[in-house]
Amino acid sequence: MEKLQQQLKQIDGKSYKGYKQIQGTYRFQAFTLHIDYVQGDPFAAPSKIRVHVPSKQRSISSSWLETGRRKTYTEDRMTREVAKAIRNNDTFIKGSGKSGMVMVDQPGQEILDRTAVSFDEKGTTICLTVGLPANGRRINGKQAEKLFFTVIPELLKQSIFSIQDKELEAASQLADQHDAIYEEMEKNDWISFVADGSILPRASGISDRPMKNAVPFESPEQNRVAFAIPHREEPLTGMALKKGIVLIVGGGYHGKSTLLNAMERGVYPHIKGDGREYVLTDSSAVKVRAEDGRQVSTVDISPFIKNLPHGTDTTTFSTENASGSTSQAANVIEALEAEASTLLIDEDTSATNFMIRDERMQELVVKEKEPITPFIDKIKQMNDELGVSTIMVMGGSGDYFHVADDVIMMDQYLPYNVTSKAKNIASKYPTHRSESIDSSFGALPKRSFLPDSLQTRKGKKEKVQAKGQMLILMGRTEIDLANVEQLVDASQTRFIADLISHLDKKGKLKKQQSLSELLDEIENQLDEQGLAAFAPFQNQHPGDLARPRRFEIAATLNRIRTAKVKDLR
Repeated sequence: MEKLQQQLKQIDGKSYKGYKQIQGTYRFQAFTLHIDYVQGDPFAAPSKIRVHVPSKQRSISSSWLETGRRKTYTEDRMTREVAKAIRNNDTFIKGSGKSGMVMVDQPGQEILDRTAVSFDEKGTTICLTVGLPANGRRINGKQAEKLFFTVIPELLKQSIFSIQDKELEAASQLADQHDAIYEEMEKNDWISFVADGSILPRASGISDRPMKNAVPFESPEQNRVAFAIPHREEPLTGMALKKGIVLIVGGGYHGKSTLLNAMERGVYPHIKGDGREYVLTDSSAVKVRAEDGRQVSTVDISPFIKNLPHGTDTTTFSTENASGSTSQAANVIEALEAEASTLLIDEDTSATNFMIRDERMQELVVKEKEPITPFIDKIKQMNDELGVSTIMVMGGSGDYFHVADDVIMMDQYLPYNVTSKAKNIASKYPTHRSESIDSSFGALPKRSFLPDSLQTRKGKKEKVQAKGQMLILMGRTEIDLANVEQLVDASQTRFIADLISHLDKKGKLKKQQSLSELLDEIENQLDEQGLAAFAPFQNQHPGDLARPRRFEIAATLNRIRTAKVKDLR
């Protein structure tokens, strides 16, 4: 502590690069400070520091570490407390560029496995990003002293040293409740559960917080279930959707897409008070949509598209500019290849000719002239042969009534089970469209990404960098993730960027294993070693990473425009 003070006095007023001298470890009275990375310029990417508080200064209950979910939830709660303390910080630090800036990787509404705060038996580690103070491009040592000796200790005082154990205990109890709901879902073959009283609408298109004065969810009687969960006196009740084909119907603006969105985001648990904290969906559920213009690399889309003009092969189909129907077919196949067990589809973001061809169009454009087998003709095969369920918003076509196992109608944001009525209507008005039914769904690809796919160099330097939530720069290539809708946090994108760099440096693609095998290997390493194992500097704890699912990792690899792919079948 005293050594750091002396160093800051010595380098005060010198060139900004002099800050490099303070990299290292310093013992304070209640914590240890690790200055891991020092920025080279006040306007450059900020510096990285870790603060370790030993358990004798802030005890960690062994019960918070009992399960992986408890650990993740309590770490998440502490991260939110640190973020709150930073927001409430009123100590002003003068300087140019990013001087005095202090940040932590602040979570959104979802609870994700992160690196920002970590607990173990020895204590708590908090990873922060700071801007070291400068006057122009010279060191402002006095303001740096204020940063390290006033701001940082005050942030700790207002977060880790002030949060009560009962608040962290509440987070671990929510973890227990979610575990219990997942167990109930698995036992009863439910693909989604929405609790009564949930607030599904969000505040706005740019805010994921719950809408005020929204209509609380109330489950339809036919789908209502009740069961006990820990730390709650009354049984939890809500709507359970079983495996199979589920349609969500209703008029415009009555809540169809809102319900699907809640289920789509329900693959991640949500914090208490979010309104969706008891909305949980099969963790292997994947939202698929049309995506005009995307890259497709050696994907077998023949279950949906074949007999193209000019004899184009669709068993190993590639294009740099996919159409709506072709991109949606590829998205479905790629999700299945990554081992999705449920598909989530909204007609508003689907290609019409991929979803349905009515009898009139079939008569005008005969089967021999139409290469697309619409989704309606494959959905049941997909369920029966592959065990893949579908939850689909459909407001414009009743042709799906006859294949649906459950039909939920949204009326003024309240759901009603109208399955019987829908089946009666299907019988009363039978469709005369001819089904394009093959003997089986078709084989799924077994693709391997070749090493040349990862062209990470820009000139002489290797560069893979996340730019926000929806873009990764890999060498000279942009990877556009704007339509990967279940990528919910920029920290997940940063992890995927680090993962791409890791795969390239370690030569992981030289093994020519299938994509599914590669994803299994990544997930196993994450489970055993954590997120930091894939970071560029493994001896330092990266503080701004969050764990994505295997499906978002696969979606990123599939959108690399330099991808070189081989089908191993």
